[in-house]
Amino acid sequence: MKPRVSRKPEPLRIASALVLGVAAAGVVHAAAPRTFQETVSDLAIQITSPLGRTGMSGPVRIVARIAANPTATLSTVQFFVDGQLIGEDKDGPPYAIEWQDANPFEEREIAVQVADSSGATARDVISLRPLEVVERTFVSSVIVEPSVRDARGRPVNDLDASSFRVYEDDVLQEIDLAAPDTIPANYTLLVDSSQSMSRRIDFVRDAARQLPARLRENDQVTVVPFTSTLGTVTGPTKDRDTISGAIQAIRSSGGTAILDCLTAAVTQLGAVSGRNIIVLITDGYDENSQVSFDEALEAIKASKITVYVIAVGGVAGISLRGEDVLREIATQTGGQAFFPAREFQLSDVHGLIASDVQQRYVLTYTPSNQRLDGKWRAIAVETLDPAHEVAARPGYTAPLPPPVTPTIELTIRDLDRQYIDVTAGDLAVFEDGVEQTIEGFEESLTPLSMMLVLDSSGSMRRDQEAVMEAARAFARQLPGKDRVGVITFADRPVLTQDLSVVREFILAAIGRYQAAGGTALYDAIADALARLRKAEGRKAIVVLTDGRDEDNPGTGPGSVRSLDDVLGALEEVDATVYAIGLGPNVDRETLERIAEVSSGEAYFPADVTVLGADYRRILENLRRRYVISYTSTNRTYDGAWRQVEIRPRRDDIAVQSAGGYFAPEPE
Repeated sequence: MKPRVSRKPEPLRIASALVLGVAAAGVVHAAAPRTFQETVSDLAIQITSPLGRTGMSGPVRIVARIAANPTATLSTVQFFVDGQLIGEDKDGPPYAIEWQDANPFEEREIAVQVADSSGATARDVISLRPLEVVERTFVSSVIVEPSVRDARGRPVNDLDASSFRVYEDDVLQEIDLAAPDTIPANYTLLVDSSQSMSRRIDFVRDAARQLPARLRENDQVTVVPFTSTLGTVTGPTKDRDTISGAIQAIRSSGGTAILDCLTAAVTQLGAVSGRNIIVLITDGYDENSQVSFDEALEAIKASKITVYVIAVGGVAGISLRGEDVLREIATQTGGQAFFPAREFQLSDVHGLIASDVQQRYVLTYTPSNQRLDGKWRAIAVETLDPAHEVAARPGYTAPLPPPVTPTIELTIRDLDRQYIDVTAGDLAVFEDGVEQTIEGFEESLTPLSMMLVLDSSGSMRRDQEAVMEAARAFARQLPGKDRVGVITFADRPVLTQDLSVVREFILAAIGRYQAAGGTALYDAIADALARLRKAEGRKAIVVLTDGRDEDNPGTGPGSVRSLDDVLGALEEVDATVYAIGLGPNVDRETLERIAEVSSGEAYFPADVTVLGADYRRILENLRRRYVISYTSTNRTYDGAWRQVEIRPRRDDIAVQSAGGYFAPEPE
C-alpha cells in the first residue's frame, strides 16, 4: 500500500462579527486541486466530498470515487475519521456514507480505502481544517457585485473605476477597486425535497443537475436537500459525478419550512469568508416555517449571499403569495427568480444564472459612515452612461459593536452577616431594570491591586507602633499574587511604595510610617484611586484613619479635593473601599458612605488593640467575593452609567455589590 497523503491547510477563520470586504463575500472551501493517488495497480480512490467545511451544521455526506480494473472484484469501501472506522459501503457506486461533523472547530482527518481481488489497495486522505473564531468588528471594505448591460441587454465588460458611481444612503463613496469578477464562486444547491415536490422530483433533479455543467474550473458546489430542516450536506466538491449522485439520492418526504431552512443556511454559510451563491429550488409552498418573512429577509440580507430561485410547480403548484415571496428574496439579495414550466427551459435558466454570476464587476469601497449601529445601509450603483442597466445588491447591514459583557463583584451572606455558599440560581441580575441572563458565576480568583492608605496625622502618634504592626500583619497575609501599594497621609498624601508583589518592599514602606500633621483624607483616597485607574483586575483600597478630613489646627479642610470628588472617582475606577475608623473622633457617616458607594465595608474599632480583627474581616471579605458576568441586552457604546441590581431569589441571603458600571465609550 502506498504511503498516505495528508493535507493540512491553515485554519479557516470566521469573523465573530460582521466584516464587510472582498474576503467576506461568501465561502472559501479549503481544498487544493486534487488528483487520484498513485497506486501500483489500476486501482485508485479519491475523496470527492467534502473538500472543506461549509460552516453548516448537521450530517455530512462523505463520497469517494474509485477507478479500478473492470475485471477485478472490489472489497468493501471503508471510511475513517481520525483513524476510527465510521462506516462501510458495500452497495457499489456512488460510494458514500453519512457522518455527523460534531465539532467543526477541530481539525478532522477523513480517510477512505479499498482493495481488489488482485491484492492491490488504494487509500485517500484529506484533512478538514477547523473553523476558527476571530474577534473583530469593524466596517471595512464593502463589496458590491453589479452586473452591467447595455440597452440591448448585452453584458458590458470594459468599464473601470472611473465609470462607476457608488452611493451609500445617498452619499457618494470613493471606490477602492473596480474589476471584472474573477473570484471563484461557491454554489449551494438548496433543494426542496418535501412531499409537496413528489410529483416533480424528476424535474427537481434535472433542475439541480444542469447547473454544474455551467461552472468555471475553480467553482465548487454543495448540495443540501431540505424539508422542515436541512438535510445531509454533500460537498463542497468540484466532481460532477459526486454532485449528480447527491442529487439522485434526494427523496421527497415530509413537510416544508422554506424560510426556516433558508435562514439557517444563509446564517451558517455567511459566517465563512469567500463568495457564496445559493440556488434555491422549490415550489414555494411553505407550511411549517416558524421564522417570519421579514425575519428571514433580514437574515438573508445580513449574510451578503446572493440567492437565485428556480420555482418548480409541485403538487399544489406555486401560489401567488409563494411567487411573490420568492421574487422578493431574489431581488433583495441581488439575484433573480425563474419559473420554468418545462424541462427544456432549465438549460436557459442555468445559463442565465451562471452568466449573471460570472459577468459581474467587483467594486469595493470603504464607507464614509463607520458607525457600528447594526442599521441597514442602502447602496445604489450607476455608471456614467444613462443607457446602462445596472443590477446590484440594494445594501447591507452594518455591524453591531462587540457585545457589552460586564463582570460585577459581589459578596453574599446570610441575614446574620455570615458568609454562605450559593449558586447562580439563587440570584437575578437586572441592568437598568431589565433582567439579564447570568453566564458566569464563580469565586473571584483574579489577582488584586490594593492601595493601603494609612493616616499618619499627629493624632496617630500615640498608636504609631501598634498601627504599623497591624498593617504589617495584614500585608503578610495577603496572597502573594496580589499587588500592594502604600500611601501615608497627613497634611498631604505621599506614595511611599508603588504597587508591588514584593512583600519586603511593602513592609519597608510601612516601617517608614511617621505620625505628624493634619488629615488630608479625601486627597489620599483620590490619589489611591488615580493610581488604581490603570491597574488591571480587581481593585481595592484599605484606608485607616482616626479622624476626619481637616487641617492640622482643626480649623478647615485638610484636602484640596472634596467628598464629591472622591465619590465621582469611585464610579469611574470601580475599586472597593474598606474603611477603618479608629477611635471615637472619626467621621463615621462619611466613611460609611464611601464604603457603601464602592460596595465595600466600614469598620469602627474602639481602639488599636482590636484593629487586627478588622483587618482579618477584610481578608475574609476579599476571599469570599464572587464575580457574576453576563452579556448585556444593551449593546450601545455610549459611555453611560448602567445601574446593575443583583437580587437574591432566597429570603435568607443578602447581596452586596457595586451599583453598576460605565458602558464602553463610542468607537
